[in-house]
Amino acid sequence: ADRAGAKPCSPLYQRARWERKRSRTAKELLETEHNYLEQLDLVLTYFVTILKAKGTLKPAVLETVFGPLESLYSASHVLSLHLEKGNLGPGLENFCQSLDLYGHYAENLEQANKTLKEQLRKNKSFRRFKKLQETRPQFQGRELEDLLPFKYETLRGYQGKGKRNAVKSVCEVSQWVQDILDKRENSLQLLRVQKLLKGQKTQVLTPGRWYIREGWLSVVPSKGEELKRRMFFLFSDILIAAKPCHPLHLLNSNKLSCRAVYPLHQCSVDKVFGHTRSQGGLLSLSFPHKTLLLMSCNQQDINDWYRSLTAAFNCFSSSLSSTTQS
Repeated sequence: ADRAGAKPCSPLYQRARWERKRSRTAKELLETEHNYLEQLDLVLTYFVTILKAKGTLKPAVLETVFGPLESLYSASHVLSLHLEKGNLGPGLENFCQSLDLYGHYAENLEQANKTLKEQLRKNKSFRRFKKLQETRPQFQGRELEDLLPFKYETLRGYQGKGKRNAVKSVCEVSQWVQDILDKRENSLQLLRVQKLLKGQKTQVLTPGRWYIREGWLSVVPSKGEELKRRMFFLFSDILIAAKPCHPLHLLNSNKLSCRAVYPLHQCSVDKVFGHTRSQGGLLSLSFPHKTLLLMSCNQQDINDWYRSLTAAFNCFSSSLSSTTQS
């Protein structure tokens, strides 16, 4: 029995337990919300409000960089008031009316960062103003860029809390925001790899392509030649093999030269050996007109590559099959 005298299986005990859990959840959300409000308040007080009054940034630029931060602050402030009163359910239901703001803010984040960098490069008065504001003790050494990104963890914290309809709405928007962030991260990875490769012959930036992983592996030649160490980039539809450019090359010393592009279509992957940690392993990639043997001395590394290649091939085959059927 608990301290109130109710038995563990009784409705009274279960209700008290549920109330304690609900109270703990509301307290955690309130703490998260207060931290987020404090972050937004810094940006609004020391940047948005003053910049509007001074006219340092044009209205359109101000809107692009800071987006709907004032509306996000209002929505979070109302939610925090509900949480302070213990009204978790009604608070989340009311908050759901503002959820689209988070999705649109996340969608605009890349353009906001780009515009901010442009203004810092071109607008001398804004650059000075930003530097001055960031020296205030309230910022605790943080820069504007540290405070602007949308805190996805804050939104995720609302999942599984409150009433069913509210939870469903939060989950849908959380997924929307996560998809946006995933696509943005993927675009950055594709662009990074494209810049790593010498020249523009190999087109990495292709719509629908997803970056999966990269790493060094040794290519085992068919004849008695030496192993060839190559950097491999695995994507959702292709595998790229590259080698470093000459270190003394004037323009490309830090780049890689693409040696081959292997389409995952009609590719099969097998582990030839590699069942002990000390020996590493060997992978066999079979294509219609070529077999590629890849080796690593690290057992974990070869296992990870095997899983990644197999998953990529299966996903590519599934998507290809569904496209053909439709």
